[in-house]
This record gives sequence, C-alpha cells and structure tokens, in this order.
Amino acid sequence: MTTKISGLWLPLITPFKDGAVDFASYDGLVNHYIAKGVDGLLPLGTTGESPALDDDEIAAVIERTLAIADGRVPVFAGVGGNATAKVEKELKRLRHLPIAGILSVCPYYNRPSQDGLIAHFRRVAAATDRDVMIYNIPYRTAVNLSNDSLLELADVPNIVGVKDSSGSIEQSLELLRRKPADFAVLTGEDALFFTMRANGAEGGILAASHLLTEGFVEVERSFRTDDLPGARNAWAPLAGFVPMLFAEANPMPIKHLLWRQGLITSPECRLPLTRISDGLARRLDSIFAEKAA
Repeated sequence: MTTKISGLWLPLITPFKDGAVDFASYDGLVNHYIAKGVDGLLPLGTTGESPALDDDEIAAVIERTLAIADGRVPVFAGVGGNATAKVEKELKRLRHLPIAGILSVCPYYNRPSQDGLIAHFRRVAAATDRDVMIYNIPYRTAVNLSNDSLLELADVPNIVGVKDSSGSIEQSLELLRRKPADFAVLTGEDALFFTMRANGAEGGILAASHLLTEGFVEVERSFRTDDLPGARNAWAPLAGFVPMLFAEANPMPIKHLLWRQGLITSPECRLPLTRISDGLARRLDSIFAEKAA
C-alpha cells in the first residue's frame, strides 16, 4: 500500500554512548518527535550516520523505530549505495521488516551517467515491494539526477517521490512545475523549506527540525491551511538559525544541542566524524538559548 508522502519528516540521528548505539536515548527521541507532531520518521539517512553502522545495528535501529512508533507515523529507512547489486542484497536482507518504504541516495563517488542512474533506480524499485523515494544530493554524491531522468523514473509505480537536495533552486522549481500530481517532492534543503513549500513542494525531510521542532511543525500546519502569513511568521525565527546547524559536519552540531537539552546522553559521533569546535559550541549554545526562550 502506498504511503502518502507529505509534511514534515525527520531524518533521525543515531545516538551513541561509548561507541555503541544508545537505544535508550533513541527510544526517547522517537517518542519525543512523534509527540511534537512530525509526520514521518526516517532512520538511517546520512544524518543517522548509516555508513558507520554495521548490519546488525542497521536492522536493530529499524526494528526499534517501528516498535516505538507503533504505527503512529510512517517509517521509511535509508537504503542506498553506489553498487546496485549490493543495494538489492540489502533490500533482500531487510525485507522482513515492515517499513513503509525506503529513501535511496543516488550512487556516490563513481559518477554514473543519467542512463546508469535510471537503470540503478529501476533495479532498486524492482527489488522491493515497498515505496521508494530517491535522494538527489549532488554536492555529496558528485552526480546530479536531472529532472528529465527523475520524471522518467516517476513512471515506475513504486517510485513515489524525491528528497530534493539538488543545490539548484532553478532545478528544484522546474521540478515542481513539471512533476506529476501523485509524485511527492520533499525538500532536503533545510534553509529552503519555506520557499519550496510556498512553491508547491509536499513537505521536507529536515535534519534541522530536531531543534525548535514546534516552529517547523507550525510552518507545515500553516501551509496546509493556506495560511501564508502564518507560515512566514513561523519561519522567521528559524531562517537565521538553520544555517548554524550545518556550519560544521552534520549531525555534529545537532547532536551537541540535543545533548545540551538532555535528549541524548552523549554528543558522540562515529569516526571520521568527531565533535564540533569549541567556538561553534559556544555560538550554538547562545543562539539556541535565545531562540528557545
């Protein structure tokens, strides 16, 4: 059954403590953000440091997300890579888990052509009976899925949408003009949430919404009721804060602030990620205290 992909989705961090996944903190995060009003959860994206998790941890994180969410919101999981056969194998390994769908990133590093990208995602979609969202993020993958290619893939029945982080507002707005009505565009550019939503995007998958979540939820609710002034007012205090969360490698700044709030027990990441600089920590602490007041 196809899940309606819209609204504010959270690409969950994976908390660690002394090198292991901190499931106690993770359970709390899932409950916390559902209570805050997010529309969907996405574990094991790059914000969740999925490349640094082993196979058993990946399965355990998905299982835990499903168990704690308990059907209250849909759950998609990040399943992607730069070798098509390996992604197919991973989908087979995880097929027993009742996720609603997957988010699959464009193959990175090897820089396939457009026909290679199309063939890759056709194979990924054929390897699963779940919904597939494509993740286009050229500044991480070194390859840009063109709108022509994406719209060709939109004809595949279980390719239902895209997390659009193209890095080009022209490309993103063109996609919104051309996309089929039943194909969801969710922005992955946190700073463009208001802009993209105002131009017809169905929502956003936003790492920044780990913080000041109520504000992001209010932006989304205002757009749903066609309240543009309300959305603008809700976005105003977020606009300057969001870029600070990406001043150093994601999710290090987000984890720092979640730790400061007591939502996770440690800000640690897995190498090669470390912790944010002392200077950024001081700035974030000061700005967040002001925004949260």
